[in-house]
Amino acid sequence: MVQWIDVCSVDDLQPDSGVCALVEGEQVAIFWMRPVLSEAEEADAKVYAVGNYDPFGNANVLSRGLIGDIGGQPVVASPLYKQHFNLQTGVCLEDETVKIPVYAIRIDNGSVQVNLSALPHDGEPAL
Repeated sequence: MVQWIDVCSVDDLQPDSGVCALVEGEQVAIFWMRPVLSEAEEADAKVYAVGNYDPFGNANVLSRGLIGDIGGQPVVASPLYKQHFNLQTGVCLEDETVKIPVYAIRIDNGSVQVNLSALPHDGEPAL
């Protein structure tokens, strides 16, 4: 059974940026990414949740990384050594043998909720 944990209000998220939340003892980096659109297009922003620990820098810093898109993949760049991690799968683009945890996340009635059960290696799109 999926256990959703209330983390914060959606108002606590910063567009196109990350925040860190302590969820049951785990540091979780939460990113709210708005798509780049023309004025005529509309789309919902995406939220992603990954482990905050940077395995290259050995520090909990990924929530401070820059987010963007590389080859159609949503990524966060570590603020330390600049490795890019796919926000849907957790796989490092520079070294595919390295992966960070990816968590299911959703917004329900204005509340950001995370499920700490890590997604499979191939990941699933953020909710």
